[in-house]
Amino acid sequence: MDVSEKWGTDIDTAVDLALADLKATRDEVEITVLEQPSRGFFGIGSKLALVRVERKKPEPAPKEKKIKTEACETENTRPAKKEKHHRREGGHQKKDTAERRDYKKSESVIIREDESFTPLEEHPALTFLKELTEQMNLDINVSAKTDGENIYIDMNGKDSGTVIGKRGQTLDAIQYLTSLVVNKDGDEYIRVVVDAENYRTKREKTLEKLAERLADKVVRTKRSVRLEPMNPYERKVIHATLQSNPRVTTRSEGQDPYRRVIIELK
Repeated sequence: MDVSEKWGTDIDTAVDLALADLKATRDEVEITVLEQPSRGFFGIGSKLALVRVERKKPEPAPKEKKIKTEACETENTRPAKKEKHHRREGGHQKKDTAERRDYKKSESVIIREDESFTPLEEHPALTFLKELTEQMNLDINVSAKTDGENIYIDMNGKDSGTVIGKRGQTLDAIQYLTSLVVNKDGDEYIRVVVDAENYRTKREKTLEKLAERLADKVVRTKRSVRLEPMNPYERKVIHATLQSNPRVTTRSEGQDPYRRVIIELK
């Protein structure tokens, strides 16, 4: 493969994805920006960057004396490049192991409501979300419950689909901002989950079924499967679902927001 076109949240991310596809470095390719990125509001109206990366054509063979010189230079620099490569792989491996370990602590990766949760009438999270939805002109009702350590917020209404966004991206952005508001001045960290129309529970069940189906495919074909890029929450659902499977194992590769899970034989 000599040409790769990739999308990314910014130009550098798209270029890195294309370089990984070509297995090349920046000095070995020519880069053309096809579309500039732009930011929307909480993911609404945002636009990704699109780049075209093409491998440079080989130069005419140099004279024999020059070949020897270049060979020496390459030999001297190769160990440094190899060491850097190993460091990068090691970093990914540590991150991947931690990612799987975090979700071995519980059967579910989302907060489950039970009798320990009590309704919240007033709270900074409620104030923030009500103001946010009003500014966005959304018809949404917001309610919240807490068990002291976690806050579960439910957003329902005519515009729930807008709040959720594509594959929950807008919902994740709102949840992140709400968590910042809740934990801004607190001494102890409070975990915040923002849901809409029971989306997170439905999504979790969908991912669990997907993980089991793809695990069976890996066993049947004896070939690993690369899933589509997912956010940390969704990747951890896959890891948690297959962590006790005796036939397959999971790992993650790539950089967010294009980090993905690989399912492969043990």
